[in-house]
Amino acid sequence: MKRIFPLNAGQREAAEAWVEFGARTPSKPRSASSVVLLKDSPTGLRTFMTYRPGGSPLGLVAFPGGTVEPADDDVTDWVGPSPTQWAKSLGTANVDAAKRHVVAAIRETFEETGILLAGPDATSLVEGVSGPEWMKAREALAAQDVPFASLLERRGLALRTDLLKPLSHWLSPDFAHRRFDTRYFAAARPVSQEPQLLSSKGVWGRWVCAADILAARSTSALGDEIGVDTTAGLTLGELVVPGVEIILEKLGAARGCIAYLSHKRPINEYQPALVAEPDGNFELEVQAAPASEGAACRER
Repeated sequence: MKRIFPLNAGQREAAEAWVEFGARTPSKPRSASSVVLLKDSPTGLRTFMTYRPGGSPLGLVAFPGGTVEPADDDVTDWVGPSPTQWAKSLGTANVDAAKRHVVAAIRETFEETGILLAGPDATSLVEGVSGPEWMKAREALAAQDVPFASLLERRGLALRTDLLKPLSHWLSPDFAHRRFDTRYFAAARPVSQEPQLLSSKGVWGRWVCAADILAARSTSALGDEIGVDTTAGLTLGELVVPGVEIILEKLGAARGCIAYLSHKRPINEYQPALVAEPDGNFELEVQAAPASEGAACRER
């Protein structure tokens, strides 16, 4: 099923240049990971979303995540599926790349939200990660002053890779100036942990009900709530990338956290393609798997 999505303001400039000067060799995408944190609520499945400043290729509003870093190779304290098993789950023959994506997913989630999917052994999770010392550790991690591997080692913690579930694989469009090769994962919020924005970088972030966000997708309610110049007046499709919108649709249709996480799904690779309309406008076309009901974007 083909889906059509709008371009945001930054993408339009890149698309115009791509068409005007002729298709060129796309820039090499940077590897990235993003984690869909989940919890149940009386009104439906909720996920934690944040505002991302600086024109991030992950979108103005997105799930926690970021770029894979070279130091992610140094993390060796690991329980749950092995890197080899993760490579199979992610549909890649590159075991090292699979490991980096998993490490980056847990590292970025901890840095941006304080949720740490790690514990002293395979059956327990670290608790009490919301105090000032943990915030200091997150700030040091964000500034790249302290490697994630060292932070884990000092506290005797190993990554709980069994708590992550693979979702999908997205490549940025060829015309984009900054391109990401993003692996999306999902994880349930640990009962003893609650998200908290990073003191130095946090602008907006909260648990959102996927169904509510989708119900208001044609309005600027979310962009206005965030309340910064780059989001005010924008609809959901202008705030998020297609991958995030499609994941939100699937969350809105899910029966709950356990059902969503236990669902077996193929790890499909998606890449939005640029479509030039006769009137000179541009759109993004995605060959998406079915199951996106109530979509505001057009289908072809």
